[in-house]
Amino acid sequence: MVQHPQAATGGAAMSTRAVTGTGPGSPASPAGRSRLGTRLVRAVSGGALRVLLIVVGLFWLVPTIGLLLSSLRTPQAMNASGWWTVFSKPAELTFTSYRKLLENGDITDSLVNTVLITVPATLLVVVIGSLAGYAFAWMEFPGRDWWFLGVVGLLVVPVQVALIPIAELFGRIGIFGSLIGVILFHVGFGLPFAVFLLRNFFAEIPRELLEAARLDGAGELRLFTRVVMPLGGPAIASLGIFQFLWVWNDMLVALIFTDSGSQPITVALQTQVRQFGNNIDVLAPGAFISMVIPLAVFFAFQRQFVSGVMAGAVK
Repeated sequence: MVQHPQAATGGAAMSTRAVTGTGPGSPASPAGRSRLGTRLVRAVSGGALRVLLIVVGLFWLVPTIGLLLSSLRTPQAMNASGWWTVFSKPAELTFTSYRKLLENGDITDSLVNTVLITVPATLLVVVIGSLAGYAFAWMEFPGRDWWFLGVVGLLVVPVQVALIPIAELFGRIGIFGSLIGVILFHVGFGLPFAVFLLRNFFAEIPRELLEAARLDGAGELRLFTRVVMPLGGPAIASLGIFQFLWVWNDMLVALIFTDSGSQPITVALQTQVRQFGNNIDVLAPGAFISMVIPLAVFFAFQRQFVSGVMAGAVK
């Protein structure tokens, strides 16, 4: 029986692919590489990766835990040993330092000032940034694109460049050294990023959805409050977290634009260190309170923050 030439050639080719490993199921083929990549992803995304992430998270929390335990110890105990010794001597833990903190008028007043600065600065940036972002995304007015380019250009202006001119301006109008001056400074430098972020997010809303709302008789204000704001919730929450953390942890602006009666917690702690370098029983609980409030805000809104980041990534 005579074998067909093509069959013989095909058999030789099959044997060659089997020897060289270039068949569809071999590791060198696209399908083989895909299956190999899938196996690697499954191996990495298993329990080993979760354990690694937990370990990294615990290391990230070590400074916070150490500060908490230090704030619950007496100054004598802190001078004698490190904070990790409380695991063998839990009797050292006490709330005496927090009672002394509440009796320190400078720290408590500065904590109130921090709230009075951070909350209005965050709310104003979110509200004004949302309105401006909607206007740049969906409203037609002369020079809209050029105005938006000007807002984007403000993102590259460093804070340090504007400190002296704005300080002179606030001094002339009589708000230098007050809470209003600090709030206005944070709002002014927070708005460019807010407008840029929210404009790009609002621009991804389907035009058909807005047109349908307009056909139902919705005006611009109602369209903004009933349609755009609920859809932009994740982005607005992300912006609010960023602004809150930036203003709460700021010390440079507060150090320049506040006086002794309007200074926030960051400046008050720095002043305490400069004047009384050995009062760790007041500094430790004050620093922990200054740290734990932003952490609580972040963890409270972490779902919205992740949703905003993922929405921006998908779009």
